[in-house]
Amino acid sequence: MNPESKINIDKLVFRIAGSFILGSLLLAHFHSPYWLWFTAFVGANMAQSSFTGFCPMASLLRAIGVNPGRVFE
Repeated sequence: MNPESKINIDKLVFRIAGSFILGSLLLAHFHSPYWLWFTAFVGANMAQSSFTGFCPMASLLRAIGVNPGRVFE
């Protein structure tokens, strides 16, 4: 198996964030526009992570033992 194809924190952070954004957009469309606040929260968290290097989701995944990738080592 190619080592680049193994699951790691980097891939999981992007998958989880993307799923949260898409899910909240669906909820905003079908349930309540207030779900867009969750979309904004995820986007703001991604922006602050790009500046500070601190990502709460990466910290959580590291704590449960997921292998680090290159970004969140």
